Amino acid sequence: MNEQHNPWQVKSEASVYENPWIQVIHHDVINPSGGKGIYGKVHFKATAIGILPLDEQLNTWLVGQYRFPLNQYSWEIPEGGGPPDTEPLVSAKRELLEETGLVASEWSVLLDIHLSNSVTDEYGLIYLARQLEQHAAEPEETEQLVVKKLPFEEAYRMVESGAITDSLSIAAILKVKLMLLDGRIPA
Repeated sequence: MNEQHNPWQVKSEASVYENPWIQVIHHDVINPSGGKGIYGKVHFKATAIGILPLDEQLNTWLVGQYRFPLNQYSWEIPEGGGPPDTEPLVSAKRELLEETGLVASEWSVLLDIHLSNSVTDEYGLIYLARQLEQHAAEPEETEQLVVKKLPFEEAYRMVESGAITDSLSIAAILKVKLMLLDGRIPA
């Protein structure tokens, strides 16, 4: 089987909803088995950006906020959207400063990630931010954030207990835990 071959045939497509952040597209398709079907796709207009800040004492920062789509409170790594015409690292630096007041002098990509690939094309990049300096946070007017600094191991325990459910945060925290265990980040 050729992994690059697309077995779906698109017969027609129509935009059924659009706003500044997303577009919902309806597709009439022939599915991989040859049957007629439909497929709905949510297209994201920005890159999802996540940042796991980690200081020399292995502390990190989490951001708490009420998430409207979930109708619940969420603890997360600093994250947001990067416009398509902006270098993702520039967006990551902006998000980290906005949400936590942190400025990092060392950046590396932790993960490339697709967040819900059965119905969306949302793509994300997660960065590890090191060599941190504290400045004043600059949250957006729509954000009501609580920021807390905590030992990285406590954030890891929050993932293990289910207190953190955000996918970018879980992926970042588990990746950093593996990097600590195998020595890529000195403990």
